[in-house]
Amino acid sequence: GMKHNIIRELVKRGAEVKVVPWDHELYAELSSHDGVFISNGPGDPTMAKKTVEELKKVINAPPELMKPVFGICLGNQLLGLAAGGSTKKLPFGNRGQNQPVINTLTGECYITPQNHGYAVDDSKLEGTEWKTMFTNANDGSNEGIRHESKPFFTAQFHPEAQGGPTDTAFMF
Repeated sequence: GMKHNIIRELVKRGAEVKVVPWDHELYAELSSHDGVFISNGPGDPTMAKKTVEELKKVINAPPELMKPVFGICLGNQLLGLAAGGSTKKLPFGNRGQNQPVINTLTGECYITPQNHGYAVDDSKLEGTEWKTMFTNANDGSNEGIRHESKPFFTAQFHPEAQGGPTDTAFMF
């Protein structure tokens, strides 16, 4: 499910990218990488149980193995599940080029491209170190999470998109 432009955006910024399948053992290779990126992809995030289990290991790694983790779209949902949250099916999904998203840290509104039918239920993360980072201005659904003290963050929308708004390309 990963779009080629995600790879282009990472490489453009100097990253060397190793693409692995959804069921790859991420934790086993954590010491040999500088970070973990979780891509978009189709489907119900609860079906990717092996990925969620691997992400749990990654985000709970000891300090000497901790690496930044960035997830987009399905990557947001998978990291939300690994963090102990849950996901929900949206009645219609959020699709299109002009979805307004509010940054909860700055109050800024970004125009984002989206194509998803599931969202993180951020109410399940209340009382944890995981916070809502972005909220959809139309329906109030979660559009990204972040950890308060560790380098983990996500976006439900597509900051790599080039066919529409590029307001959030800074996330790379």
